[in-house]
Amino acid sequence: MAKIPKNLSDKDMVKGYIEEETLADQFQKAEALDKERRRREKEEVQPALSIAYLTPDIVARLGRELMALKLQLAQEGVPQFQMKIRRDGYNITLSPVLPKH
Repeated sequence: MAKIPKNLSDKDMVKGYIEEETLADQFQKAEALDKERRRREKEEVQPALSIAYLTPDIVARLGRELMALKLQLAQEGVPQFQMKIRRDGYNITLSPVLPKH
């Protein structure tokens, strides 16, 4: 049997000790992971009702066009602007409102 060293600090006594994971710990981890997964699914499943019918393709195309407009306005010296939405029958128009100088 090995000798037990004397005058060791608490930190030195537990050096190299690896605590085994208990069944209760495993259940707690699994429960926490399940809660996190459910929370993420709930966030992903509930899109805003006002844009629920827009397909990812339409959203991507609209985003590209808006970015192109923003870059064009920035090149013309307009750093900030607002968007105006107007509906005329079946047509919906999205246009920039430029700040007045």
